Amino acid sequence: MSHEKFKVCIDACNDSAAECEHCATACLNESDAAMQAKCIELDLYCVDMCRMAAAFMARSDEHTIDFVNKFCALCAEICTTCADECGKHIHIKHCIKCAESCRKCSAECHNISTVNNLQTNSLDYFRNKVN
Repeated sequence: MSHEKFKVCIDACNDSAAECEHCATACLNESDAAMQAKCIELDLYCVDMCRMAAAFMARSDEHTIDFVNKFCALCAEICTTCADECGKHIHIKHCIKCAESCRKCSAECHNISTVNNLQTNSLDYFRNKVN
């Protein structure tokens, strides 16, 4: 199984990680950084999850596809939560850019986890019928 199948999602994860990293750093440098605590925390969780999901997709094979599904599903959830929080700060450009990137990543990861789960479930069904 080639990681090329996941290229769009890997790119979205890497872009989201970069935007979240920038957003967290920029928020820390703002005069009201304490007011941005939840945004910063979610940015950092999102960075970690996006990087991990991208890594799992890059090194996936037929034995690890279930892990890819689970990581992508969790990444989608964390990205959505981060996007919702960053989206509250409509007056802060880096937060809006981060929210947009997180929403794109969430959609791509959700797509991967949904499509792969359908394929995995179909294969499991077929294997059980044959055996």
